[in-house]
Amino acid sequence: MASGQYDTDEHQANRIVSVTAADGENQPSPPDMAVAAARVALSRSGPARQDVTSVLHSRTWFQGAEMWAPASYIAHRTVGADVPALELLQSCNAGLAALEHAARLLGPDDAALLTTADRFAAPAFDRWRCERGLVYGDGGTALVLSSRAGFARLLSTATAVDNSLEAVARGAALDALPDTSTPVDLSARADAFLHTPALARQAGLRIAEIADQSVHRALDEAGVKMADITRVVLNATGRSRMRWQLELQLGVPEKISNWEFCGEVGHLGAGDHFAGLNDLMERRAVHPGDLVLLVGGGTGYSCTSAVVEITGSPEWETGEQAEPTS
Repeated sequence: MASGQYDTDEHQANRIVSVTAADGENQPSPPDMAVAAARVALSRSGPARQDVTSVLHSRTWFQGAEMWAPASYIAHRTVGADVPALELLQSCNAGLAALEHAARLLGPDDAALLTTADRFAAPAFDRWRCERGLVYGDGGTALVLSSRAGFARLLSTATAVDNSLEAVARGAALDALPDTSTPVDLSARADAFLHTPALARQAGLRIAEIADQSVHRALDEAGVKMADITRVVLNATGRSRMRWQLELQLGVPEKISNWEFCGEVGHLGAGDHFAGLNDLMERRAVHPGDLVLLVGGGTGYSCTSAVVEITGSPEWETGEQAEPTS
C-alpha cells in the first residue's frame, strides 16, 4: 500500500495482511514448487507412495515455458519416468476437480499424485490488481490420494457447472493473439461483459446457485448435513467475499473457515484447498471424526465440493519439511 501497488480501499474491505510471493531473481519455477510439495506429500504417505499410477497437475498461469508438459516434468522428478502424467485445468476449481477425477480412476491398489503450482509474477501479472476482492499468492501444493487407509477419507465429491458463464472471465470478445502489452485484468474483463448492474446481479445469483448445488450434492452423497461439518475450506479470497460465502451462502460462522490462513497466504490459484487442508493438519486443528467441507469455484463457471473425514492423526510431525509446501 505504501508503494501504491495495492489499493487501500481493497485492503480495508478484505483485510489481507500478507501473501506468499516468489518475487525477485533466482526464484523457483511453478513446476519446481510443485515438485518440492510433491516430495513432502509422498514422504508423508507411507506405503502409498509406491502405488502411484497417475499424476494430475493443475495450474492457472505460466509454468516456465510455452507449449510443454509440466505434469511430465513433475512426475519424472517425483514418481518416475513411466507414470502417466496429465494436466487438468479449470481455473481455480482445478485442484478439487482433479481430486474428483482421480478418485474415479483409482483401482484397489492405486494412488494418484495431485499437484498444483503458480507464480503470479510481474510484469505479465499484477497480483495486487488483477481481480477485486483477493490478492494472488505464489506456491506449490500436493496431495496423495490412495486406495489405502490414510489420515483422512474422501467421502464424496460433487461438481456443478454453468458453461454459459465463461464470458465473465473472457470479457467482451476473444483476441486472435495473446496481448502482452498489459497485465491480465480479470476485473476489467468481468466489467466488460457484465456492463449493467442487472447483468452483474444475475451472474452473481447464478454462481451462488451452482455452488449451492455442488455443496448440497456432496453433503447428501456423504450422508451428512452442514451442521455436522467441523471445518470449511474455501477459495482464498478477501474477507468480504469470504464472509458472504460463509454466512449468507453456507450459513456457517467464520471461525470454522480457513480465513486466517487465506489472509496470510493469498489466493494460490488451483491450490487453495490442498494448502488449506494441509494447514489444518499441520496445526492439528482437526481430529479423528471431524468432517471437512472443501468448496471450490472457478471461471467457466464450475464448482466442485468434497467432504473429507479425518480418520486419524498423521504420522509426520507438525512443521516437518513445511517450507516446500507453501
